[in-house]
Amino acid sequence: MSRPDRNDPERAGEWHALGATDAATRLGTDASRGLSSDDASARLERDGPNDITRRVSAGPLKRLLLQFHSALIYILLVAGAITLALGEWLDGGVILAVVVVNAAIGFAQESRALKAINSLRMQMSERALVIRAGKRVRVDARQLVRGDLVALEAGDRVPADLRLLEVNDLQIDESALTGESVPVAKSADPLAESTELADRVNMAYSSALVTRGRATGLVVATGDASEIGRISELIGSADQIATPLTRTIARFSTLLMWAILGVAALVFVMGLLRDQSVYDTFLGAVALAVAAIPEGLPAAITIMLAIGVSRMAKRKALIRKLPAVEALGSTSVICSDKTGTLTKNEMTVERVYAGGARYSVSGAGYEPRGEISRDGAAIDPDEHRALRECLVCAALCNDSSMRESDGRWSVEGDPTEGALVVVGAKAGLEPESLREDRTRLSAIAFESDRQYMATLHEHDAEGRVVYLKGALERVLDMCERGTDSSGEPTDLDADAIRDEAERMARDGLRVLAFATGDATGDTERLREEHVEKGLRFLGVIGMMDPPRPEAIDAVKICRDAGIAVKMITGDHATTAASIAAKIGLGPGKHKERADDDQPEVVTGSAMSKVDDDDLPALADETTVFARMTPEQKIRLVRALQSLGYVVAMTGDGVNDAPALRQADIGVAMGITGTEVAKDASDMVLADDNFASIEAAVEEGRTVYDNLTKFIAWTLPTNGGEALIVLTGVAIGGVLPITPVQVLYVNMTCAILIGLPLAFEPQERDIMSRPPRDPSDPLLSRALLMRTGLVSILIAGGAYTLFKLAILADRDAGEARSITVSVVIACEAAYLFNCRSLTHSVLHVGLFSNRYVWVGLGAMALVHGAYIYTPAMNRLFGSAPIGLADWAMILGVAAGVFAIVGFEKWVRRSFAARRAR
Repeated sequence: MSRPDRNDPERAGEWHALGATDAATRLGTDASRGLSSDDASARLERDGPNDITRRVSAGPLKRLLLQFHSALIYILLVAGAITLALGEWLDGGVILAVVVVNAAIGFAQESRALKAINSLRMQMSERALVIRAGKRVRVDARQLVRGDLVALEAGDRVPADLRLLEVNDLQIDESALTGESVPVAKSADPLAESTELADRVNMAYSSALVTRGRATGLVVATGDASEIGRISELIGSADQIATPLTRTIARFSTLLMWAILGVAALVFVMGLLRDQSVYDTFLGAVALAVAAIPEGLPAAITIMLAIGVSRMAKRKALIRKLPAVEALGSTSVICSDKTGTLTKNEMTVERVYAGGARYSVSGAGYEPRGEISRDGAAIDPDEHRALRECLVCAALCNDSSMRESDGRWSVEGDPTEGALVVVGAKAGLEPESLREDRTRLSAIAFESDRQYMATLHEHDAEGRVVYLKGALERVLDMCERGTDSSGEPTDLDADAIRDEAERMARDGLRVLAFATGDATGDTERLREEHVEKGLRFLGVIGMMDPPRPEAIDAVKICRDAGIAVKMITGDHATTAASIAAKIGLGPGKHKERADDDQPEVVTGSAMSKVDDDDLPALADETTVFARMTPEQKIRLVRALQSLGYVVAMTGDGVNDAPALRQADIGVAMGITGTEVAKDASDMVLADDNFASIEAAVEEGRTVYDNLTKFIAWTLPTNGGEALIVLTGVAIGGVLPITPVQVLYVNMTCAILIGLPLAFEPQERDIMSRPPRDPSDPLLSRALLMRTGLVSILIAGGAYTLFKLAILADRDAGEARSITVSVVIACEAAYLFNCRSLTHSVLHVGLFSNRYVWVGLGAMALVHGAYIYTPAMNRLFGSAPIGLADWAMILGVAAGVFAIVGFEKWVRRSFAARRAR
């Protein structure tokens, strides 16, 4: 069965630009009676059901097997096989368990990504009210076809993409698809063909929710051809981006694999050339390979990332995929949604213009706390009659109310109307008392065609009064008089009112106008002719969704840390620019600010004219993007990634899911986010707050810092052991350390000594450093040189003491115990050098990480058992050693600590000299 093709010229079209008759003709349907049942059945057979196609993907078994496809996993599988072949079931089992756990985590992550696509199917409406052959019937929404005539009512979920024909006070919540923060008022009139998706008020899109009113519309697209189906395609086409850590580890693992295989082969050839037995030569090569493999590294990385997850959860950032912890630390660009993330998602009145005077309102959100001021001084609203009358009108011509629960204030009803109730409460007007005192008798509901709402009230002293609110120009047309500062009628100064409204709009405020009038005669039911003329203008109120104070601080911290912050919103350009200025977003890279309050904004329509070659430069230079479609969001993310940026993208709606999946770090909103957005994300914000992203970046940098410290600490163990084995094979005689003993050192040291580095406190300058370049190697040149130095020191000290023991006719078990103890003691000493890779341990505090001392104590107990208990002696071939041996062992370890400390001091001195 064929599926709708959105690129089919016969099916494609700018439906919003067509009149109702033209749309019906093009669809081959009757705009009043709909399709016949036979025609609908034929179209269903031809086009397929109104459903999103499940994406074909690799089967579970193949996806599971692909989790083992990496160089590091190959190394671990070989290590596990070797240890099992040597009869070391415990060590072999631990290594293979690490491999299985890592594969399970990767499999679960990929399964979540597939779930994001299939979750879109759950967004589709299950039932629809359709008009066929003039009769209204409820059908399974999957049976809808192009040309069907659908009826919508409040509470319905739009079942397919519709061209609206008749609209009655219709409002639809399209936030999940367009990012529009409030329900959109709809109309049926044709629009310009260039109208952007978010502004197509004569269209209703599949999965959007009808919040008010009724309408009928023609189905113009179903299933995969609908807007939500197109988003599903985008999610499926979004690239799976590896995190900086996984990319770096992959490069490191491949290099390490070939280096180990090469050196092991060299050792085997050297042994044969020296006429050693094949068995001894093979054992030496195996010992070197096992020594060079950092068996504890994957387990340690997983545990350290898990610790990072726990830390981030305490700061309201819930990590869904472990690698995202580290990737956050490498983030160089944050693309943030506006509503609810950078702002409070609570409309707030900021200014009132009444009686020719300007008033400012303090306080943000729905909590009725704040004061009203004029010229910077607080005023008593009761003494300003024009202001009070305007606020009374705003509170009564209103269907919303305030509620308090557990100390948190919220609004029931439209957010814009809720803001008007709140500002009235700030002025001392008790909404419920006011409504009881002025009983509502009748109302004219807001409709987009009318552009106003009006209510009729009865007051004991004033009689019957009309209150009206709406669009400025519409209200001005209905008014004959204005209001002076004392609340008395006066001449209407329309130009002054328009100037004030324009000033508010330039500052990103949403503007509403208010008027009043006396009801004529014994009016019981308010009709349009009662309010069309003769009203008295009361004032203008400007409101906006204010920025979160903590978001302002977080943006500054990010910018100081070299992280670019970009706002990508579905809201209007003016509002976006105003909020961007308030939170401290600059005008853009390489641009001089022309107006300190209004950074430059690129709209979706402007971006659609930019080709892919020019887009990266535009994306890099611009900080604010408004009216963005899903395709444009994913284009922006890809453009930034093409410049080498590590991109974090926030979002809450279905329309954000493709970009969330494409980004290096997808961040979904936990409170307002759709399940589709959460499934496509790597991290969920429990509080929908931008400040939590900044906190997560901070934690991510700390995690990567500590991972680097761990890797810089653990590699000399493997390097030192490999050099010990290589030296032993080259010189001949008894091997200084056996494969089983190597595994003992690697696993116990990694877990007991190395893992405490995961708990290292955040270094003071963590958020003043520039973001890490993802192309940088895992270890810097300086750390590689230090790794080589420590490896040589460990190998030199261990082999020297081993050889002295052999020359003294000590038992091989004792000599090897000395070798193992030197490696462990040196690693313990070197741990203190690794607590800061540039400063001394005194700089970070000797006791600032208590887990270091707990780990060292546990290691002492375990190694004491290794040396002095018969069971461990039999298991690992170890033997007891004396105090004189320990004195020499600790002497070597102290030497390592001192030499590395001196090397760090020299590097710091050179760096300080260059800085001067």
